[in-house]
Amino acid sequence: MDGLDAIFNNIWILFILFTLIYPRLQQSALYRARQRELKNLARKRGSNVITLIHRQEVISLLGVPISRYIDIDDSEEVLRAIRLTPDDTPIDIIVHTPGGIALAATQIAFALDAHPAKTTVMVPHYAMSGGALIALASDEILMDPHAVLGPVDPQLGDQQGVYAATSILKVVETKTTDELDDRTLYLAEESKKALSQIKEQIRKLVSDIHDEETTEKIIEEFVSGKYTHDFPITAEDACEMLGDCVNRQLPSEVYSLMSLYKMETRPRRPSVEFVPTTTT
Repeated sequence: MDGLDAIFNNIWILFILFTLIYPRLQQSALYRARQRELKNLARKRGSNVITLIHRQEVISLLGVPISRYIDIDDSEEVLRAIRLTPDDTPIDIIVHTPGGIALAATQIAFALDAHPAKTTVMVPHYAMSGGALIALASDEILMDPHAVLGPVDPQLGDQQGVYAATSILKVVETKTTDELDDRTLYLAEESKKALSQIKEQIRKLVSDIHDEETTEKIIEEFVSGKYTHDFPITAEDACEMLGDCVNRQLPSEVYSLMSLYKMETRPRRPSVEFVPTTTT
Protein backbone atom coordinates (compact mmCIF):
# COMPACT_ATOMS: atom_id res chain seq x y z
CA MET A 1 0.00 0.00 0.00
CA ASP A 2 2.86 2.38 0.75
CA GLY A 3 4.06 2.01 -2.84
CA LEU A 4 0.59 2.71 -4.20
CA ASP A 5 0.24 5.70 -1.90
CA ALA A 6 3.57 7.06 -3.13
CA ILE A 7 2.55 6.62 -6.77
CA PHE A 8 -0.80 8.28 -6.10
CA ASN A 9 0.88 11.18 -4.31
CA ASN A 10 3.34 11.64 -7.16
CA ILE A 11 0.54 11.61 -9.70
CA TRP A 12 -1.37 14.15 -7.62
CA ILE A 13 1.69 16.41 -7.42
CA LEU A 14 2.25 16.14 -11.16
CA PHE A 15 -1.41 16.98 -11.77
CA ILE A 16 -1.18 20.08 -9.58
CA LEU A 17 2.02 21.19 -11.33
CA PHE A 18 0.40 20.62 -14.72
CA THR A 19 -2.68 22.69 -13.82
CA LEU A 20 -0.40 25.51 -12.66
CA ILE A 21 2.05 25.44 -15.55
CA TYR A 22 -0.21 24.60 -18.51
CA PRO A 23 -2.20 27.89 -18.49
CA ARG A 24 1.09 29.79 -18.51
CA LEU A 25 2.40 27.73 -21.42
CA GLN A 26 -0.88 28.21 -23.26
CA GLN A 27 -0.81 31.95 -22.68
CA SER A 28 2.80 32.14 -23.81
CA ALA A 29 1.96 30.31 -27.04
CA LEU A 30 -0.99 32.64 -27.61
CA TYR A 31 1.18 35.71 -27.05
CA ARG A 32 3.75 34.45 -29.56
CA ALA A 33 1.01 33.76 -32.12
CA ARG A 34 -0.33 37.31 -31.71
CA GLN A 35 3.15 38.74 -32.09
CA ARG A 36 3.59 36.79 -35.34
CA GLU A 37 0.33 38.15 -36.73
CA LEU A 38 1.25 41.69 -35.68
CA LYS A 39 4.64 41.38 -37.39
CA ASN A 40 3.07 39.94 -40.55
CA LEU A 41 0.55 42.78 -40.77
CA ALA A 42 3.19 45.42 -39.98
CA ARG A 43 5.48 43.99 -42.67
CA LYS A 44 2.67 43.89 -45.24
CA ARG A 45 1.56 47.48 -44.59
CA GLY A 46 4.94 48.98 -43.71
CA SER A 47 3.51 50.33 -40.47
CA ASN A 48 3.63 50.01 -36.71
CA VAL A 49 0.55 48.00 -35.70
CA ILE A 50 -0.99 48.54 -32.25
CA THR A 51 -3.96 46.71 -30.77
CA LEU A 52 -6.60 48.18 -28.49
CA ILE A 53 -8.85 45.19 -27.97
CA HIS A 54 -11.30 44.63 -25.11
CA ARG A 55 -13.36 41.52 -24.58
CA GLN A 56 -15.08 40.02 -21.56
CA GLU A 57 -12.88 37.65 -19.66
CA VAL A 58 -13.71 35.05 -17.04
CA ILE A 59 -12.14 34.34 -13.66
CA SER A 60 -11.25 30.66 -13.89
CA LEU A 61 -12.77 29.53 -10.58
CA LEU A 62 -15.82 31.74 -10.19
CA GLY A 63 -16.74 32.36 -13.82
CA VAL A 64 -17.50 36.02 -13.11
CA PRO A 65 -17.42 38.17 -16.28
CA ILE A 66 -15.20 41.23 -16.15
CA SER A 67 -16.03 44.09 -18.49
CA ARG A 68 -13.03 45.69 -20.17
CA TYR A 69 -12.82 49.25 -21.40
CA ILE A 70 -10.31 51.98 -22.32
CA ASP A 71 -8.52 53.03 -19.16
CA ILE A 72 -5.45 55.02 -18.16
CA ASP A 73 -3.21 51.94 -18.42
CA ASP A 74 -4.29 51.61 -22.06
CA SER A 75 -3.59 55.26 -22.82
CA GLU A 76 -0.14 55.01 -21.25
CA GLU A 77 0.75 52.01 -23.40
CA VAL A 78 -0.69 53.40 -26.63
CA LEU A 79 1.04 56.74 -26.10
CA ARG A 80 4.29 54.87 -25.51
CA ALA A 81 3.79 52.89 -28.72
CA ILE A 82 3.11 56.07 -30.70
CA ARG A 83 6.08 57.84 -29.13
CA LEU A 84 8.40 54.98 -30.12
CA THR A 85 7.19 55.04 -33.72
CA PRO A 86 9.46 57.05 -36.07
CA ASP A 87 7.85 60.13 -37.57
CA ASP A 88 7.98 58.69 -41.09
CA THR A 89 6.39 55.35 -40.14
CA PRO A 90 2.59 54.97 -40.52
CA ILE A 91 0.58 53.76 -37.54
CA ASP A 92 -2.28 51.25 -37.69
CA ILE A 93 -4.43 50.76 -34.59
CA ILE A 94 -6.83 47.83 -34.43
CA VAL A 95 -9.70 48.98 -32.22
CA HIS A 96 -12.30 46.68 -30.69
CA THR A 97 -13.84 48.33 -27.64
CA PRO A 98 -17.09 49.45 -25.99
CA GLY A 99 -15.42 52.75 -25.05
CA GLY A 100 -14.14 53.78 -21.65
CA ILE A 101 -12.69 56.66 -19.67
CA ALA A 102 -12.98 59.91 -21.64
CA LEU A 103 -9.57 61.18 -20.52
CA ALA A 104 -7.79 58.03 -21.70
CA ALA A 105 -9.56 57.96 -25.08
CA THR A 106 -8.90 61.67 -25.62
CA GLN A 107 -5.19 61.28 -24.88
CA ILE A 108 -4.92 58.47 -27.43
CA ALA A 109 -6.92 60.43 -30.03
CA PHE A 110 -4.74 63.54 -29.83
CA ALA A 111 -1.51 61.54 -29.81
CA LEU A 112 -2.66 59.72 -32.93
CA ASP A 113 -3.71 62.98 -34.57
CA ALA A 114 -0.28 64.49 -33.91
CA HIS A 115 1.69 61.67 -35.53
CA PRO A 116 3.29 63.06 -38.74
CA ALA A 117 2.90 59.93 -40.88
CA LYS A 118 -0.39 58.40 -42.00
CA THR A 119 -2.59 56.96 -39.24
CA THR A 120 -5.25 54.31 -39.74
CA VAL A 121 -7.81 52.87 -37.33
CA MET A 122 -9.07 49.39 -38.21
CA VAL A 123 -12.46 48.33 -36.84
CA PRO A 124 -13.21 44.62 -37.30
CA HIS A 125 -16.35 44.58 -35.14
CA TYR A 126 -17.10 47.73 -33.14
CA ALA A 127 -15.52 50.91 -31.80
CA MET A 128 -18.03 52.61 -29.56
CA SER A 129 -17.84 55.88 -27.64
CA GLY A 130 -14.14 56.52 -26.87
CA GLY A 131 -13.21 54.00 -29.55
CA ALA A 132 -15.10 56.08 -32.13
CA LEU A 133 -13.31 59.21 -30.90
CA ILE A 134 -9.98 57.50 -31.60
CA ALA A 135 -11.22 56.49 -35.05
CA LEU A 136 -12.20 60.07 -35.84
CA ALA A 137 -8.65 61.17 -35.03
CA SER A 138 -7.13 59.00 -37.75
CA ASP A 139 -6.43 59.83 -41.38
CA GLU A 140 -8.27 56.70 -42.52
CA ILE A 141 -10.79 54.31 -40.99
CA LEU A 142 -10.90 50.74 -42.28
CA MET A 143 -14.09 48.97 -41.24
CA ASP A 144 -15.50 45.54 -41.84
CA PRO A 145 -18.69 46.00 -43.92
CA HIS A 146 -20.69 44.98 -40.84
CA ALA A 147 -18.61 46.80 -38.22
CA VAL A 148 -20.03 49.81 -36.37
CA LEU A 149 -18.95 52.99 -34.62
CA GLY A 150 -20.86 54.62 -31.78
CA PRO A 151 -21.82 58.14 -30.68
CA VAL A 152 -19.34 60.00 -28.46
CA ASP A 153 -21.88 62.08 -26.55
CA PRO A 154 -20.80 62.57 -22.89
CA GLN A 155 -22.33 60.41 -20.17
CA LEU A 156 -22.53 61.78 -16.62
CA GLY A 157 -23.33 59.77 -13.55
CA ASP A 158 -23.27 59.31 -9.83
CA GLN A 159 -24.28 56.57 -7.41
CA GLN A 160 -27.84 56.73 -8.69
CA GLY A 161 -27.03 56.06 -12.33
CA VAL A 162 -25.46 57.25 -15.58
CA TYR A 163 -27.25 59.69 -17.89
CA ALA A 164 -26.60 61.24 -21.29
CA ALA A 165 -25.58 64.89 -20.99
CA THR A 166 -27.93 65.90 -23.80
CA SER A 167 -30.88 64.21 -22.08
CA ILE A 168 -30.12 65.95 -18.77
CA LEU A 169 -30.19 69.34 -20.51
CA LYS A 170 -33.44 68.54 -22.32
CA VAL A 171 -35.12 67.56 -19.04
CA VAL A 172 -33.92 70.77 -17.39
CA GLU A 173 -35.34 72.83 -20.27
CA THR A 174 -38.84 71.50 -19.55
CA LYS A 175 -38.86 72.69 -15.92
CA THR A 176 -38.34 75.89 -13.98
CA THR A 177 -35.42 76.27 -11.59
CA ASP A 178 -37.78 76.01 -8.61
CA GLU A 179 -38.85 72.55 -9.79
CA LEU A 180 -35.29 71.19 -9.87
CA ASP A 181 -33.17 69.92 -7.01
CA ASP A 182 -29.52 70.86 -6.53
CA ARG A 183 -28.29 67.52 -7.86
CA THR A 184 -30.08 67.97 -11.18
CA LEU A 185 -28.87 71.56 -11.50
CA TYR A 186 -25.32 70.41 -10.84
CA LEU A 187 -25.58 67.65 -13.47
CA ALA A 188 -27.00 70.16 -15.95
CA GLU A 189 -24.08 72.53 -15.42
CA GLU A 190 -21.56 69.70 -15.85
CA SER A 191 -23.45 68.51 -18.96
CA LYS A 192 -23.04 71.92 -20.61
CA LYS A 193 -19.30 71.83 -19.97
CA ALA A 194 -18.94 68.22 -21.13
CA LEU A 195 -20.81 68.83 -24.40
CA SER A 196 -18.85 71.97 -25.15
CA GLN A 197 -15.58 70.20 -24.45
CA ILE A 198 -16.21 67.12 -26.59
CA LYS A 199 -17.49 69.23 -29.50
CA GLU A 200 -14.33 71.31 -29.43
CA GLN A 201 -12.15 68.20 -29.19
CA ILE A 202 -13.79 66.61 -32.23
CA ARG A 203 -13.57 69.91 -34.10
CA LYS A 204 -9.81 69.97 -33.51
CA LEU A 205 -9.42 66.32 -34.52
CA VAL A 206 -11.35 66.35 -37.81
CA SER A 207 -11.04 69.92 -39.13
CA ASP A 208 -7.67 69.19 -40.73
CA ILE A 209 -9.23 66.70 -43.18
CA HIS A 210 -12.80 68.02 -43.44
CA ASP A 211 -14.20 71.41 -44.34
CA GLU A 212 -16.14 73.45 -41.81
CA GLU A 213 -19.57 72.29 -42.95
CA THR A 214 -18.64 68.61 -42.83
CA THR A 215 -16.93 69.09 -39.47
CA GLU A 216 -20.08 70.52 -37.93
CA LYS A 217 -22.16 67.73 -39.47
CA ILE A 218 -19.86 65.14 -37.89
CA ILE A 219 -20.21 66.87 -34.52
CA GLU A 220 -23.99 66.91 -34.92
CA GLU A 221 -24.15 63.20 -35.77
CA PHE A 222 -21.76 61.96 -33.09
CA VAL A 223 -22.37 64.33 -30.16
CA SER A 224 -25.79 66.03 -30.32
CA GLY A 225 -27.77 63.24 -28.66
CA LYS A 226 -29.59 62.40 -31.87
CA TYR A 227 -28.95 58.73 -31.08
CA THR A 228 -28.73 56.67 -27.91
CA HIS A 229 -25.20 56.11 -26.66
CA ASP A 230 -25.13 52.50 -27.87
CA PHE A 231 -26.61 53.27 -31.31
CA PRO A 232 -24.66 51.44 -34.06
CA ILE A 233 -23.35 53.75 -36.77
CA THR A 234 -22.77 51.29 -39.61
CA ALA A 235 -19.85 51.30 -42.02
CA GLU A 236 -22.20 52.52 -44.73
CA ASP A 237 -23.41 55.41 -42.56
CA ALA A 238 -19.84 56.23 -41.56
CA CYS A 239 -18.84 56.42 -45.23
CA GLU A 240 -21.70 58.82 -45.88
CA MET A 241 -20.78 61.00 -42.90
CA LEU A 242 -16.99 60.93 -43.18
CA GLY A 243 -16.48 60.45 -46.91
CA ASP A 244 -13.37 58.99 -48.50
CA CYS A 245 -11.54 58.56 -45.19
CA VAL A 246 -13.63 55.42 -44.55
CA ASN A 247 -12.86 52.20 -46.41
CA ARG A 248 -15.10 49.14 -45.98
CA GLN A 249 -12.35 46.57 -46.32
CA LEU A 250 -9.87 45.11 -43.86
CA PRO A 251 -6.64 43.15 -44.38
CA SER A 252 -7.19 39.43 -43.82
CA GLU A 253 -4.51 39.47 -41.12
CA VAL A 254 -6.79 41.54 -38.90
CA TYR A 255 -9.34 38.73 -38.75
CA SER A 256 -6.61 36.18 -38.04
CA LEU A 257 -5.38 38.36 -35.21
CA MET A 258 -8.86 38.80 -33.74
CA SER A 259 -9.27 35.02 -33.60
CA LEU A 260 -6.41 35.03 -31.07
CA TYR A 261 -8.31 37.31 -28.70
CA LYS A 262 -11.01 34.93 -27.60
CA MET A 263 -12.33 34.99 -24.05
CA GLU A 264 -9.75 33.53 -21.70
CA THR A 265 -9.85 31.97 -18.25
CA ARG A 266 -7.67 34.45 -16.43
CA PRO A 267 -8.49 37.77 -14.78
CA ARG A 268 -6.53 40.11 -17.08
CA ARG A 269 -4.37 40.17 -20.17
CA PRO A 270 -2.76 43.17 -21.88
CA SER A 271 -5.30 44.97 -24.06
CA VAL A 272 -2.58 46.94 -25.83
CA GLU A 273 0.22 45.20 -27.70
CA PHE A 274 2.64 46.36 -30.37
CA VAL A 275 5.93 45.46 -31.97
CA PRO A 276 8.39 48.36 -31.48
CA THR A 277 9.63 49.85 -34.74
CA THR A 278 13.39 50.26 -35.07
CA THR A 279 15.24 52.59 -37.37
CA THR A 280 18.23 51.51 -39.42
